[in-house]
Amino acid sequence: MRVLHVIAGAEIGGAETFAVDAIVALAERGVAQHVICRPYAAQGRRYAACGVSTLEFGFSAFDRLFRRGVVGDVARRFQPDVVHAWMARAGSVIPRRLACPAVGWFGDYYNLKYFRTCDSFFAVTPDIAASIVARGMPAERVFTTNTFGTMPEAPAVGRASLSTPEDATVALVLSRLHEVKGIDTMLQAAAGVPDLYVWIAGDGPGRGAYEALAERLGLQDRVRFLGWRSDRKALLEACDICVLPSRYEPFGTVIVEAWAAGRPLIATAADGARQYVRDGSDGLLCPIDDAAALAACLRRVMAEPALADRLSRAGYGRFEADFTRDIVIDRLVAAYGGAIGLGKRAG
Repeated sequence: MRVLHVIAGAEIGGAETFAVDAIVALAERGVAQHVICRPYAAQGRRYAACGVSTLEFGFSAFDRLFRRGVVGDVARRFQPDVVHAWMARAGSVIPRRLACPAVGWFGDYYNLKYFRTCDSFFAVTPDIAASIVARGMPAERVFTTNTFGTMPEAPAVGRASLSTPEDATVALVLSRLHEVKGIDTMLQAAAGVPDLYVWIAGDGPGRGAYEALAERLGLQDRVRFLGWRSDRKALLEACDICVLPSRYEPFGTVIVEAWAAGRPLIATAADGARQYVRDGSDGLLCPIDDAAALAACLRRVMAEPALADRLSRAGYGRFEADFTRDIVIDRLVAAYGGAIGLGKRAG
């Protein structure tokens, strides 16, 4: 199988990170691949290390106007069996007259207008898949292909290095610092749990505002803003609780990462968590934008070691049954095979 990937994320977030991890995993399976992507050096090094060739493309208005033939040119040279457009911007640059089918990756409820030239569609949750069908796409051309945890090995994180007492209870938030991620809700909840330390790993446009909020709430001694981190696994292994406080989260790979690390998960009832987390079994769910409810969940996990252990064990069981790297890549390879078998979409 030969796959041409087009990756157009404007920043490195969960979807972009998973795309890189999936491409590396596919390379290990012997899948021949070529990647058209933005010039991100770290990702480029990972592609090179596993023998995947790349072409840099900026996806700016200039590129889209004056280099619009790039995808078609590469496809003619590389002769792929399928072209994979990762997310909406990538879908919008796929030419109509490809010799092979193209698939569009839906990590969210994207507008179908960006995928007019795609022939099949990959969705990360059953609900996103159902929404694509409801908007007029044939059900046989829509595949559910979820993600796995994006956690390469990394050196252990010592709590002292993050100015955190060894005996403290630590809640970890892995997130972009953006309004939809509910960081303010997490900080307000932490103000109601006085013996809790919070690590926030991620960066984004809201960082300054959230740092100011933490100071107003008197949390500067217990909250650590860690910035962008590539050692998610080490952070999870060093924390006690993983929290996903999002207002909006179509899936939430952090759910899988917490389960894989064997850490109790607390999440707000956003779209992804509602579809996957079984409240009280493999995680705790609380209402969106409810700091008091989130604080209550935190206090409950801290006060009930048996509950924390039960959530951790059940979550790890979910991970092993449905979300390991091998299971997810098996599904992705099968979805490619299905899309290739269906071929081009009429019209």
